[in-house]
Amino acid sequence: MKNTSIAGIMKLFIIGTGILGLLMYFAGLPLIGKALANAVPELAFSYYPWLFFLWVTGIPCYAVLVFAWRIACNIGKDRVFTKQNAQSFEWIFRLAAGDTIFFLIVNVIYLFLNMSHPSVIIGALLVSFVGAAFAFCTKTLSEFVDAAADLQEQSDLTI
Repeated sequence: MKNTSIAGIMKLFIIGTGILGLLMYFAGLPLIGKALANAVPELAFSYYPWLFFLWVTGIPCYAVLVFAWRIACNIGKDRVFTKQNAQSFEWIFRLAAGDTIFFLIVNVIYLFLNMSHPSVIIGALLVSFVGAAFAFCTKTLSEFVDAAADLQEQSDLTI
């Protein structure tokens, strides 16, 4: 498969992820939140704080999509192992790690403020684990792409 095909497929996935994310954040979460508020009336007061919190966690996700788009554009131009791609992966790592830490801390705060249920923390730990794994993978990719860019630069200078 050629790099232009790979880049095109990546861009389709990025656009799809962005659209599905918007649907989830602005249609799915409010509907689920209303259903939960109706099912557990003693926690209905925390609907809007939770909704705002979850919307805030989406901001870094869309920033990650911007960096992924940049990487896809570079791949389409046959510039796979570049310092710019390594830097983009580094930013994705920072955004993912920051969002994961923020998500976990706010979940714990909401629990102590009696705006959450203890079982929600179990789900938050699972989501945080996945976020940490994603952050670790992007950090590793950043290091590998940076090393490959150095090797490619040395090879280009040799020829």
